[in-house]
Amino acid sequence: MQLTALRFLSMTNNGSAKDSSAKIKHAKKPGAKGQKTSPGKIPNDAYEAEIFRLQTEFVKLQEWVKFSGARVVVIFEGRDGAGKGGTIKRITEYLNPRIVRIAALPAPNDRERGQWYYQRYISQLPAKGEIVLFDRSWYNRAGVEKVMGFCTPQEHALFLRQTPIFEQMLIEEGILLRKYWFSVSDDEQLRRFKGRLNDPVRQWKLSPMDVESLNRWEDYSRAKDEMMVHTDTPGSPWFVVESDIKKHARLNMMAHLLSTIDYVEVERPKVKLPSHREISGNYHRPPRELSTYVADHVATLMAPTEKAG
Repeated sequence: MQLTALRFLSMTNNGSAKDSSAKIKHAKKPGAKGQKTSPGKIPNDAYEAEIFRLQTEFVKLQEWVKFSGARVVVIFEGRDGAGKGGTIKRITEYLNPRIVRIAALPAPNDRERGQWYYQRYISQLPAKGEIVLFDRSWYNRAGVEKVMGFCTPQEHALFLRQTPIFEQMLIEEGILLRKYWFSVSDDEQLRRFKGRLNDPVRQWKLSPMDVESLNRWEDYSRAKDEMMVHTDTPGSPWFVVESDIKKHARLNMMAHLLSTIDYVEVERPKVKLPSHREISGNYHRPPRELSTYVADHVATLMAPTEKAG
């Protein structure tokens, strides 16, 4: 943790082990084993068309969840810089935040550390008619907490034993639980970290903990493999999303998630807009001078001819 992000990321990458995930599911089709994504990158126009189509389907899913009272939990896990946040952003772009919530919890405080480990996550679970997207989840204990020594070996072992039971309880309660692991190679992760280093709008995404994850690549790999052995169960499987190409990862994950939920399009009530509003004639707007308006910042950016137009 003594090494700064700037110093580490300016060093030559000496290479390290790839993220091993060959024995578990990839998000090409539900339950498909060991499939690799196609070489090359999708053209941008095809990507934009498909992601909008998928976002339209997520609106239909949202309306079905609201109508049916379903409860959906989606877990996003993976290494730092693997593309979890970008995928969540695309999923939620057109959705109602009152129905679809993102749970991205900070490190536990002193009180939470004295609770049952799952307790603070339970408080984030959906009520009827809600979807919750966990941007990291209770699986912190299997990854960063184990690797960085934030939990004891006994706490880690207990987590691996209890988690399949905990998740089975959620499923038996009727919650639709989906778990996704975003798998990124070490070279691509380093490239993304370097991209964040001098980017004024993304620097906040790069922390000393992220840099330390590069130093402990193999430790995280072993922790992830052990987590998969214990928690990749028939009733609550992990689906692995290859994420070296972000656009492919987003499309693959979004399409897969939709394919696992048997939703239908809900007929919406028809809304008829009036041709014009009714005017009573007895309302008079107060003078503009009585209100404080936001300054016209845009006017300072425009040439005189543009202002006139």
